[in-house]
Amino acid sequence: MSEYTDNLRDVFEWFGPITVRRMFGGYGIYHEGLMFALVSDETLYLKADEANVGDFEREGLGPFEYNKGGKVVRIAYYQAPEELFEDHELAAAWARRSFEAALRAQAGKRKSARK
Repeated sequence: MSEYTDNLRDVFEWFGPITVRRMFGGYGIYHEGLMFALVSDETLYLKADEANVGDFEREGLGPFEYNKGGKVVRIAYYQAPEELFEDHELAAAWARRSFEAALRAQAGKRKSARK
């Protein structure tokens, strides 16, 4: 792991325990076995969906993007606000909303699999 990802355990202390797993040149951040955040190039991104994407947009925070075969690909993670690194209560609130987005995404996958 890196010093950056190790520090996230302190950042999200009020939210609850997290685990960090290496993935694709970055890290997945998990709570209760569900990925709610990722780290790429020492930048934290939080899970977003229709219910919370407006929170990110109001703060002017952009989506996670990467280049795949000459095309820019966006996924449902947005840059975390810098303020949450200094405020445990704020970090817990943002993490909770992103974890809820991850739960909704997981529930949607289960419904699709049953069809």
